[in-house]
Amino acid sequence: MTVKIAIVGSRGYTNSRKIQDFVFKLKKGYGEDLEIVSGGCGDGADKYAKKFALEFDVKYSEFPPVHKPHNIHCVNGPYKYNKPFYKSNYHKRNEEIAKYSDKVVAFCPEGKVTKGTGSALKYCEKNKKKYIIID
Repeated sequence: MTVKIAIVGSRGYTNSRKIQDFVFKLKKGYGEDLEIVSGGCGDGADKYAKKFALEFDVKYSEFPPVHKPHNIHCVNGPYKYNKPFYKSNYHKRNEEIAKYSDKVVAFCPEGKVTKGTGSALKYCEKNKKKYIIID
C-alpha cells in the first residue's frame, strides 16, 4: 500500500540538503510504496520536494493552484487548470493536499510557519491528518 507524504513549506526555505536527506530516508524506509506530494511551487520546500523525489525515482504527485497550467505530475485533470487567479486558489490547493496525503511534513525556516503553510496545516487538523514541522 502506497504511503502518501506531502512536503510543504515556506517559499523561502533554502535548506535543500535537509529535504534531500529526508526524501532519501523516506525512500529507504518505504521503497516503492512511497509517494511524495507537493503543491508545485517553483521555490522553497515544494521545489526541493519535487527535485529530490524525481532524482530518487520516487512516485511524485502535484497539486498546483488552479490558475497554473496542468503538468504531467498533476493529480487532477487538465480541465481543472488555467483558471482565473484568486488568492483562495492557494487555500483550496492546500486543502486538496491535506485530503490526498496520509501525512504532511512542513519545512519552515527556524520553525516559523508562514500563512500559506499554516493554511495547509489547518486543513490537516480539519481532516485529522498527522503533520510535523521541521526547521
